[in-house]
Amino acid sequence: MVPVSIVIITKNEADIIASCIHKSRLITDDIVVIDNGSTDDTLDIANTYGCRVYKKTWDGYGANKNKGIEAAKYDWILSIDADEVPDEQLIKSLHKLRLDDPAVVYDIKFRSYFGKKPIHFGSWGRDHHIRLFNRTLVKWSETIVHETLIFPEHVQTKKINGHIHHYSVKNIDEYDGKGTYYAKLSAKKYYRNGKRSNVIKLYISPIFGFLKNYIIYLGFLDGREGWNIAKTTVKNTHRKYHYLSQMESQRYKNKPKEDSFAVEYNH
Repeated sequence: MVPVSIVIITKNEADIIASCIHKSRLITDDIVVIDNGSTDDTLDIANTYGCRVYKKTWDGYGANKNKGIEAAKYDWILSIDADEVPDEQLIKSLHKLRLDDPAVVYDIKFRSYFGKKPIHFGSWGRDHHIRLFNRTLVKWSETIVHETLIFPEHVQTKKINGHIHHYSVKNIDEYDGKGTYYAKLSAKKYYRNGKRSNVIKLYISPIFGFLKNYIIYLGFLDGREGWNIAKTTVKNTHRKYHYLSQMESQRYKNKPKEDSFAVEYNH
């Protein structure tokens, strides 16, 4: 086993988490699950596989991931989601790592799926994230959405062979629903950070995003799925600035209704 703790945050992931944990068990003897009120079989599955399960209140993606980091057995952390599955090449690569320098973080390539189809082009086809790091130097930011890793300037980033396979969405309806969810979170984050909406962000940015994703990044080569991804990305970009614009208009009322956009984790 690799001296790495795998941290997973969950809510109602029974349909996919078994695959995630099965592969994770080939990496480590320490899998930490931070659950936010699952009502399906997620916890039973996690317990069956011998994971250490903690029921926690939802304080945001970054905050709950940090809770898992604190509970971990090892200092080296591999952070994955319940719908993400390490492949055999990545597992072999992890077993070869020395992990003797906490000032190194590892960037891992992703293979995302739309339904059962792997996506090779567009923004999804270029996806990669730093997911392996040492908790003595690295933590997650505790923003409500789009959390990032915080680490010192001297930290070195290295790439590692293999992929994490991300089973992103089952169909266009699920993708559209997730888009609305994340757009509301993003609007709330922008509002709190003083970012404002304007005509360019509402209308020009979505079009530019479509051209980059579908044309420049060759998203059209993924067929119907590539079209659906590019089309929905346009909608999502417009949505977040539309919601932000609505929140701005509420500033002039006696009691801002920012909380009307509150949402909880439902991955």
